[in-house]
Amino acid sequence: MRFTAAGARTVAWAAAGAGPPLVVGGWWCGHLELDWRDPLFRRFTGLLGDRCTLIRYDRPGAGLSDPAGPLVTSLADEVAALSAVVDAAGEKVSLFGGSSGGCAAMAYAAAHPDRVERLVLYGSYARGTEIATAEARDSLLALVGRHWGVGSRILADLFLPTATPAERDEFVRFQRGSLTAEKAVRSLAAVYAFDVRDRLATIEVPTLVLHRRDDRAIPFALGQDVATRIPGATFVPLDGTDHLPWRGDADSLTRAVREFLGAGRRVRRAGAPRGELSGRELDVLRLVAQGLSDQEIARRLGISVHTAHRHVSNIRGKLGVSSRAAAAAHAATAGLL
Repeated sequence: MRFTAAGARTVAWAAAGAGPPLVVGGWWCGHLELDWRDPLFRRFTGLLGDRCTLIRYDRPGAGLSDPAGPLVTSLADEVAALSAVVDAAGEKVSLFGGSSGGCAAMAYAAAHPDRVERLVLYGSYARGTEIATAEARDSLLALVGRHWGVGSRILADLFLPTATPAERDEFVRFQRGSLTAEKAVRSLAAVYAFDVRDRLATIEVPTLVLHRRDDRAIPFALGQDVATRIPGATFVPLDGTDHLPWRGDADSLTRAVREFLGAGRRVRRAGAPRGELSGRELDVLRLVAQGLSDQEIARRLGISVHTAHRHVSNIRGKLGVSSRAAAAAHAATAGLL
């Protein structure tokens, strides 16, 4: 565990793994020590950290970062905390911004392109008021403020829909151990208040946007919107409902991230880049990268679903990747798009 000054505040952060630094930030609550109780989180860290130095931090006022002080809730303060961690890393980093942490990562990447190698966004959004209706947002904030025990269970249902009762109970304890009721309300209100739409067109670093199709916390369409606003961004849809990336099909997610970062083991055949893909296969690959299903690709190109599926299978074979997500991420890295 390390502690770094962010102005008058202190940021607690920890690093694990070996290789180029990947700074992971996000989610409306967090606690470095409590995270490690979750075996799925430890596995997720291992999948990314075997080739990267994965850096995770608590924002001031939460977890181990200046816990007695007020909670950081403004976007400017969130970016300042992230900036302190990047400076402490001492070199150019890649960023993994999850959920509301994606807003801070996008704002930082837009302002400091010289410090960011690559940007990965997961379960992200550009404007917080689009996450839910005003009535739904107000109701949830009121519930969390009045009945933090009940509110934490509602949030557990949103974040971990596939969890067992025991896992949800543990996540309830995690939330209440990370934030008081007052800080929980302020943290959720900040999630809804963030708006980075004006920053996205200025992002110059290579960007990968991932989003689970049935995410119950942040709607899938908001991730698609982020990808359309960032020049050259690659959008990779993932199956699943869980909002936390280390739950559900974490393997597909980490394969796509590793491929994009260049940290994954290259398994394609020598000489496999662009020349081996036909013009039609490149057309299909571009649509895969946009998040289209086989059915949608078939309608777009006027071909059968079977033919679209066969093209996708051939593309994966030629690129030497095991999933659609990895194919899209690899294509962006190799300049095939």
